[in-house]
Amino acid sequence: MRRAIPGIAAVTAGLLLLAACTALGTSQGGPLGGSAPSTDGIGPITFAIGQDDTNWLAPVIAGWNKLYPKQKVTLLLLPEASNDQLAQLVANLQAKSDVYDVIDMDVIWTAEFASAGWIISLPQSQFPLKDFLNPAVTTAMYQGRLYAVPDYSNADLLYYRKDILAKAGMQPPRTWAQLRTLATTVAPRYGLYGYAGTFAPYEGLTVNFAAAVQSAGGSILSPDGSKVTVDSPQALTGLEFLVDGFREGWIPKVSLTYEEESAQAAFESGKFLFLDSWPDVYGAISTRSPQNKVYKKFGVVALPGLNGPGSSSLGGANLAISAYSQHQRTALRFIQYITNLANETTMLRQGSFPPVWTQLYTSRSLIASYPYLPTLEQAINSARPRPAITSYGQASLAISSSVYQALTGQKKPQQALAEMAGQLTQIMSGG
Repeated sequence: MRRAIPGIAAVTAGLLLLAACTALGTSQGGPLGGSAPSTDGIGPITFAIGQDDTNWLAPVIAGWNKLYPKQKVTLLLLPEASNDQLAQLVANLQAKSDVYDVIDMDVIWTAEFASAGWIISLPQSQFPLKDFLNPAVTTAMYQGRLYAVPDYSNADLLYYRKDILAKAGMQPPRTWAQLRTLATTVAPRYGLYGYAGTFAPYEGLTVNFAAAVQSAGGSILSPDGSKVTVDSPQALTGLEFLVDGFREGWIPKVSLTYEEESAQAAFESGKFLFLDSWPDVYGAISTRSPQNKVYKKFGVVALPGLNGPGSSSLGGANLAISAYSQHQRTALRFIQYITNLANETTMLRQGSFPPVWTQLYTSRSLIASYPYLPTLEQAINSARPRPAITSYGQASLAISSSVYQALTGQKKPQQALAEMAGQLTQIMSGG
């Protein structure tokens, strides 16, 4: 998720933060609500993060706890699903609880959390933002101020069975038409389903839908975020691509139940020719195990689009400090530590999460282990953020619900988009 010596940011922070961190509590970026932090702001902290993002974290946190035994970090695991994480965090922060200190947030939550006063603004000078992927930094800003620090970035990729395509003498798809042809002809010939994605009615469906709309030349909101634009011919083309996939059967109905873990498991078990998912899947399915039927049999390419390469939804996570944390100076030091170059490299090697340091995408040693890195960097730079609506949870629910009704045949695609547009307009107006 997340400078070239392990722990360097944390070690040097002591010299830099005495001045910088006094800004916490001033106009530079102090608590925006809730109880004030303790006098020195130093002490044990908690780190709230989704339970599916933690495999690589144990040695990193152990390294911090060894360096700072009086400022230990305790991991608090949130639910796997993004919607459930958001609900739990919102309930806690609305209660002005100090249970959480550092919060691992979906990149799309920055506006909601900052506007509500649940997280504090951070001193930009204390982070090497110019060395980070620009799209990731943009997601951490709200009204021109830094409210979080990019932890990892993300863009969906297309996983495919390279052994099957080789047998069929075919190349991986670059367009939707090619994807459909391969999924309807090659997949059944080898006893496989065609295409899997996250199509259960939750945030993962919002992500898949947004990518389809963008890949057809459409958008959910106008570029300045002021107007709903989802009721358009381009968006209809994107939604109909998914609806037709289910109707024609090359996206099987079982995919309507898939979230990230279940979709990955289905591909890993050898059931699908294609999988649309995040880059962390690469590490999991590159490990030999009895249940892994695609070990050394898969490849990765950019998402296909209507007439060429597609556009993914911009994913990833940012680290923020709760406005109700009693130990905000420690929290800031910990964020510096966990996002330093060494720990970002560990995150990639051990967790397959895309780092935010741009130099890691051109590292020969890393590309040797993760050959998809150049493709991933291009995908991130061409990805688009999901709608930056302050009530994002409501917006995502409105989107995923409408899309799910179209995918299951309850509503015609055009009707679903019209109703979605109306709901989003109402949410944005505060209705």
